[in-house]
Amino acid sequence: MSKKKKFYVVWKGNKTGIFESWEDCKAAIKSFKGAQYKSFPTFAEAKKAFNGAYADFITSKKNKNKPSPLQQKKVAEEVNFHSIAVDAASSGNPGKVEYRGVDTQTKKQLFHQGPFAQGTNNIGEFLALVHGLALLNNQKSDKVIYSDSKIAMSWVRKKNCNTKLPRSKKNADIFALVDRAEAWLNTNRVATKVLKWNTKEWGEIPADFGRK
Repeated sequence: MSKKKKFYVVWKGNKTGIFESWEDCKAAIKSFKGAQYKSFPTFAEAKKAFNGAYADFITSKKNKNKPSPLQQKKVAEEVNFHSIAVDAASSGNPGKVEYRGVDTQTKKQLFHQGPFAQGTNNIGEFLALVHGLALLNNQKSDKVIYSDSKIAMSWVRKKNCNTKLPRSKKNADIFALVDRAEAWLNTNRVATKVLKWNTKEWGEIPADFGRK
């Protein structure tokens, strides 16, 4: 299988511009102190990046989960802050799983569950979303809820956690929550709007555990 073509932008280097091969890009930055460069999947994205600022497309290695200035601008303009955000994290898949929900704007933690001894990231995302929906329902809140998981959103719509993980003594605790979540979905009318968090444009969801 051939590798997908990439386009390389060099903002600072021996030569600047958009290059169609890594070899050409490498030559443009070789031995250049403080070179600024990045790859993009399409020429259109590379052209847009080259006409912009390096800082808008690069996040610091020291804090790689912090949105770039461009992402921060998009968040400010596009995100509905009258909302909560949910996410999950797993150590291994299956492995230890935990999930939480936060206020989208302040990032104040509203709930946190786990870690559970064994589960999957998708199960955690599903539970986080249902927990958030139940919380807003109990509060009679008109807030919306953000998730970055298409799978969890699909499972919630179908009212079924469609995991392939076999049940065992080790994961009995998390499956007890799954059963409870499915029962809640099937006995309550969900009026809260569930929105997809646009990670590519906005950076990591505010509930992210920062382990990527």
